[in-house]
Amino acid sequence: MTLAKFILSLFVPSCALIPIQATADIHHINYDQVNKQAQQEYLQPIRPGSDGRNPYWNGFAHKFTYAPAFDFKPVKGAKAYQFVIEQVDGQGTDKLSYRTDKPTADLSPVWDKVPVAKVRVSVFAIDRKGRVMPDTVGQRTFWRDYPFHGRYQQAPRPYLEAAKKAMLYIHNLKAIHHWRDHAEPDMSYKYNTYACKMMSATIQNECLVAQYFPALKEDALLMARHVAQFLMTLSHPKGHVLAYFPPTYYQELITSGKAGNKGKTITVEAAKVGNAMLTLYDATHDKQYLEFALGIANTYVRLQRPDGSLPIKVDYTTGEPVNDRCAMLHTLTQYWRRLGQQYHQIQYSGALRKAEQWMQDVALRSFDMTGQFEDVSVLHIQPYQNLTNCTAAPYASYLYTKDHPTPQEIQDADDLMRLSEDQFVHWDIAPDADGLRRENAPCVHEQYKYEVPVDNSACNVANGYLDKYHLTGDTLALAKAVALTNQIVVMQNPLNGQIPTTWKYSRKPEHEPTWWLNCCVASIKMLLRMDKER
Repeated sequence: MTLAKFILSLFVPSCALIPIQATADIHHINYDQVNKQAQQEYLQPIRPGSDGRNPYWNGFAHKFTYAPAFDFKPVKGAKAYQFVIEQVDGQGTDKLSYRTDKPTADLSPVWDKVPVAKVRVSVFAIDRKGRVMPDTVGQRTFWRDYPFHGRYQQAPRPYLEAAKKAMLYIHNLKAIHHWRDHAEPDMSYKYNTYACKMMSATIQNECLVAQYFPALKEDALLMARHVAQFLMTLSHPKGHVLAYFPPTYYQELITSGKAGNKGKTITVEAAKVGNAMLTLYDATHDKQYLEFALGIANTYVRLQRPDGSLPIKVDYTTGEPVNDRCAMLHTLTQYWRRLGQQYHQIQYSGALRKAEQWMQDVALRSFDMTGQFEDVSVLHIQPYQNLTNCTAAPYASYLYTKDHPTPQEIQDADDLMRLSEDQFVHWDIAPDADGLRRENAPCVHEQYKYEVPVDNSACNVANGYLDKYHLTGDTLALAKAVALTNQIVVMQNPLNGQIPTTWKYSRKPEHEPTWWLNCCVASIKMLLRMDKER
């Protein structure tokens, strides 16, 4: 074993240290082996507060796949503690129990015997004479979720075919094809109000259409150029405190509930536009797009605080922060790194190191991977009240894909992926009283404040697993990535190529699937990435 592999073995399970392949053999996964590995890994708690690294993060959690530990307080005079676990619905007749010396002990001694169900754990103090003390130390009720147990559904069509059909679905939409002959958006697609998010995704899609459909290249790049020109025209000019930043929102917001965002912009949204400009530069070699992307990056450097942080939201006119909350920096670190690695723009290396340090000192130390969504306020929420995979999994990907990640960075990335799975991945869904599953699984919920399966969230987690596989060779991570990616194809409409955003069942016959263009583009990229693994 090399020195690097030995160091890695201190932080990664030995079963993961197999020879790392250049491409994944996704059709020959030994599911007996990976299912057993998953069962063992679920017995390992995720950063329990009792280990002293960070506070308890699971106070608002209502489901677990990994053995949890809770912040139950010790009782004076107690010698031991009795843990009792039972089903809430009363269908399970047997209770599971064990004794330990701490009320903060995790549930690993019996976790593999806890049924998939709504369960209650109760903790009782035991005095020095072995008697149960009168008051309950603590109690938590939660859903014990399904573990990973492959194999899951196979993709009903090849990944590349599914991706190309989804590209064309977007390209041919009337409101999107409108860009061919116009330099402003068609607002009949109402989500165009999210200018940075939707218009950058439109550019990304049309660049893919140009790459994969030569006959459509001219039209696709014309559309992308028109979108880019609109965003550049909409943005603040050089010399402004927010130079080159387009507004987060265009025209009217969709609902009055978002009225508080008028005149404000979400800081990290501009990086999405910067990435789109870089992709368009790659496709056209037109330097104006590279220069605009650099202008965005330079503004970020000016906005960065001495501790490496950035405000989450600023006034679009003055650039002043509108609250004291900081942005999660996964989008920005990826953007600065892309500029350095792909375009040799090394002037951002210092800002990048500061951003990484802030993520290490604040986000990872607290383990509060809070949501950064334009429609969910970050104000008036407690720590850990809105955890999300959308910050945890992408930053895990960032850490896994560093040139030389340290053992600590690998461990942090593993913890972020375990958090994402534990709280947001559903490998199966329990049927309701009518025998109907209300969600299509495997799936990934977006955030605590929006407990809905979203295709973009499935992509976040699948990408993280695939990045882990390429770094460590962990076949279980590959199997999980394959399961989630296959489900994207399962959910795709085979008649028109649309990939729905939310994967929920509705009894209403008039129900139309929710569809966000940016999420569909994320699914397209995930499918293209998995196609290259074959």
